[in-house]
Amino acid sequence: MKKYKILGTKDLADSEVEIECEIENEVVSNHRAKAIEKIQKNLSLPGFRPGHVPEAMLVKHVGELAIYQEMAEMAINDVFAEIIAESKTHFISLPNIQITKIAVGNPLQFKMLGPVMPEIKLADYKKIAEKENKEKAEPTEATDKELEETINEIRKNFQTQENARNKKVPDPENKTEEKEGAEIPLPELNDDWVKKLGKFETVEDFKNKIREGIKKEKEFKAKDKKRMAIIENILADTKVTMPKIMVESELRKMQAQFEDDITRAGLKVEDYLNHLKKTKEDLAKEWLPDAEKRAKVQLIITKIALEEKIEADPEIVKKEVENLLKTYKDATEDRTKAYVEMMLTNEKVLEWLENQK
Repeated sequence: MKKYKILGTKDLADSEVEIECEIENEVVSNHRAKAIEKIQKNLSLPGFRPGHVPEAMLVKHVGELAIYQEMAEMAINDVFAEIIAESKTHFISLPNIQITKIAVGNPLQFKMLGPVMPEIKLADYKKIAEKENKEKAEPTEATDKELEETINEIRKNFQTQENARNKKVPDPENKTEEKEGAEIPLPELNDDWVKKLGKFETVEDFKNKIREGIKKEKEFKAKDKKRMAIIENILADTKVTMPKIMVESELRKMQAQFEDDITRAGLKVEDYLNHLKKTKEDLAKEWLPDAEKRAKVQLIITKIALEEKIEADPEIVKKEVENLLKTYKDATEDRTKAYVEMMLTNEKVLEWLENQK
């Protein structure tokens, strides 16, 4: 029995394609055990630990429809890649899923809606890359001044940490109290001190490794600067009408990153927005030009990858997906794979551009 049926495919405005699909109830029902297990992990009821709520009580608490919705998501994820392959639709970013008909005991119907490659007049990216790569490279060797400034910064940080430690002593009740002590001077740059910092044998060894670290950081910045110059010039000469769905996707990513950063800082998003005297809609308007640019850059990189037949290494993709799925338990394999393939392909395209001489 085939797991799904493609009911139809439509070309929509704004370089979007819609695929309408159906999955028989019997296929959806095969995911019930896994759906129950997933809900159990996140359900806590009085007298039961998460993951140990009996199925009968779980069904009574969340309802059959909630379980069926989880089953539906699992069934869709199971056939996601197969549907895209059979339809021969080359989405340039992950399509959105819209469930259009869901009822226990009936076939599940849903739509996939996503952007395909629009008409694009790509700049002469090879010529642009060659020109940028011929530009004189910035020096990356660490200067004596940079070395001295870095070492002095390390000495000051060490001094600050030691002074803070010197001001705290345990009392008899295992509490800590502040005490005033003599300020510890800047540490002397000698073999004994550098050994306290890590695997350094001598001052000379320490200096050599600091020089190497400065050099690597400057190389990274120079590489990033060159990449940006190449992309910016390709961007300037490329003509394309951006699919709205791609811009909206970039906006959602920016909003999610913003909210994550605020939360990590120990703040509430609403409080921070009140402090700025702005709404989420205000920020979305401000970010729109940047979202359009980011979407356009991704489209350009994707187009170059198609033109030059640049692909991510399947073995590396597989390993990265496995690692991510171990960390993010709720992530789906198909979507994780699409993300990893995009990131690795992007890197290969940028490396290819850097190597155009």
